[in-house]
Amino acid sequence: MNPIILIPARMASTRLPGKPLADIHGKSMIVHVLDRAREAGLGPVAVAAGEPEIVAAVRAAGGTAVLVADDVPSGTDRVHRALATLDPEGKHDAVINLQGDLPTMPPALLVTLLGALASGEADIATLVAPVTSAEEAAASQVVKCACAFPDGAAVAPALYFSRHPIPWGEGPLFHHIGVYAYRRTALERFVALPASPLELREKLEQLRALEAGMRIVAARVDHAPFGVDTPDDLERARKALADHV
Repeated sequence: MNPIILIPARMASTRLPGKPLADIHGKSMIVHVLDRAREAGLGPVAVAAGEPEIVAAVRAAGGTAVLVADDVPSGTDRVHRALATLDPEGKHDAVINLQGDLPTMPPALLVTLLGALASGEADIATLVAPVTSAEEAAASQVVKCACAFPDGAAVAPALYFSRHPIPWGEGPLFHHIGVYAYRRTALERFVALPASPLELREKLEQLRALEAGMRIVAARVDHAPFGVDTPDDLERARKALADHV
């Protein structure tokens, strides 16, 4: 596959305003995410930015950024618009959507993600990690994925996503990591679909794809990287990235 990694980022955050430009050891968070993506070595990387100051920060770090008008309903739509600007000829047949608030994302997980998409006929690939505590299982901000990995399989169909602990019964639960690899044709189809009933109910846009009959696979990884949503998360990221100074 010939992938491109796109990182949507915008300044509006209710819990951590200006989040993409938050300083982590002299480097903005969005540049740390850009670095993790470049370290994966999969292909070109660019930021789909909602504001000019994000574009400036990325370009100052030697990266590529596209300004996307802040009238899009989601990061996925922002990625789609940026892709049209960066690759109008359609050279890239796979698109990785990497959240701009994952500065500690291990680059190897992006390699795993692309491998899951390339390994079969799925439209979309994503990542999951085992839930490790009752608190994590119960937390509504931790999205769970109903999937099963028989006989040591590393990739499995993603059957449903919920903020509720699923599936019922004895066995492992899986924490969904909100990073996606799309076949380009699947991304085009996804953004053209209207919001679906279950998507609106659970506030999870990946359910739109499942309700439309699109196939999502999940690759199992050992640990879920944490996203930066609060000042406490930011301090945690600073500690975790101390070695990247």
